[in-house]
Amino acid sequence: MSKLRTIVTPAGETLVVLPLPKYEALVNAATDAKEDEADLGAYEPAKAGLTSGAESISPPEICKLILNGDVRLKAVPEWRRRRHSEVAARAGIGQGYLSDLEHGKGSGAPDTLVEIADFLGVPADWIA
Repeated sequence: MSKLRTIVTPAGETLVVLPLPKYEALVNAATDAKEDEADLGAYEPAKAGLTSGAESISPPEICKLILNGDVRLKAVPEWRRRRHSEVAARAGIGQGYLSDLEHGKGSGAPDTLVEIADFLGVPADWIA
């Protein structure tokens, strides 16, 4: 490690001078630490939800579709190999409205989402 350089201001405050890459590395490390702390804070409640059955985990195939850009309401029927028209008919909605929901143009009525989830055989939180 290189020797620290300091400057004393006219007010008597001592400042440390370091190269920009070292400063950026310190900022990145602090940001990473905050993210790690947030992750740890989310871990225990999520684990408790899974243990109690209040939460469920989507299969890897659905997660992959979502990571590739699909929304959950589109990914789950695709994973179940259900046609768009089947899902819309079962939910009692038009295909255009279903398409709007898939593209984030509305959130859908809770009973509609439950009907879709029941049809697909998944928990409602997988598509909501």
